[in-house]
Amino acid sequence: LVSALQKNSQPVQKITIVPRTMGSLGYTMNMPEEERYLMTRDEILAQITTLLGGRAAEIIKFGQVTTGAANDIERATKLARGRVTQYGMSDAFGPMGLESSGAQYLDGRNVQNCSEETSTLIDDEVRKILSECQEQAVNLLKGNDTALVKISEYLLAKENITGEEFMALLKEARPPQAGECLCLC
Repeated sequence: LVSALQKNSQPVQKITIVPRTMGSLGYTMNMPEEERYLMTRDEILAQITTLLGGRAAEIIKFGQVTTGAANDIERATKLARGRVTQYGMSDAFGPMGLESSGAQYLDGRNVQNCSEETSTLIDDEVRKILSECQEQAVNLLKGNDTALVKISEYLLAKENITGEEFMALLKEARPPQAGECLCLC
């Protein structure tokens, strides 16, 4: 739902609550309409916001969070950190390379090219991005509670939803307002 309500996000292809792998209680598959190799700053923010959508739904519906969003949080953090340290997309640091992927073949970790003080500032910037995206996800879901409930109920009954079924449910629960495009485009 968070993905469909944002510009610069990829269309939903499938949603399932059937566990597939250890630790995964289901997933949402988003696929770009065309093959892409680059992402803009806004697309990265939309993806982070989307990844934090499950946790936002927990906050809204249950008033607390679970461990269910662990992988989404890990992926969102990695994207936010890359935006700041590798892609030069941070207002605080500008076009500055603060990490490189030089040692990825050894242990999978990036190598920092900055001082400990700057590293602390990077953590603050990443935390700020994640907090803002989390707040955006919560606000999107709060404003679309009818759609959230309708889609959740359908998913609990059927366990799987195709992208077409998802969009039909969304349009039924929340017809687009004038000039608005629910992301299937």
